[in-house]
Amino acid sequence: MSLDSQKMDGAQRQQIMASVQQQLALQNAQELLQKLSDKCFKACVQKPGSTLSSSEQKCITSCSDRYMDAWNIVSRTYAERIKREQHRH
Repeated sequence: MSLDSQKMDGAQRQQIMASVQQQLALQNAQELLQKLSDKCFKACVQKPGSTLSSSEQKCITSCSDRYMDAWNIVSRTYAERIKREQHRH
C-alpha cells in the first residue's frame, strides 16, 4: 500500500467518524426532545384534548425550562469529569 492510499484511508476514516458523530448528536437530540415531551406532557396535561389550556401551556413551558436546565447541568458536569479523567492518564 502506498503512502497516498494510506492518507486516503485516514481521510476516509475521519470522514466516517465525523458522520457517525453527527448521527449520534442528532439521535441524542431526538431522544432528549422525546423524553422532555413525554415527561412534561404527563406532568402538565391532565385531560388531553384538541387544545392546551393557558395553565397547561405555562406548565409545559416551565417544565421544559427546568428539564433543559437540569440536562445542561448534567451534561456540563459529565464533560468536566471526562476532561479530568483524560488529564489523569
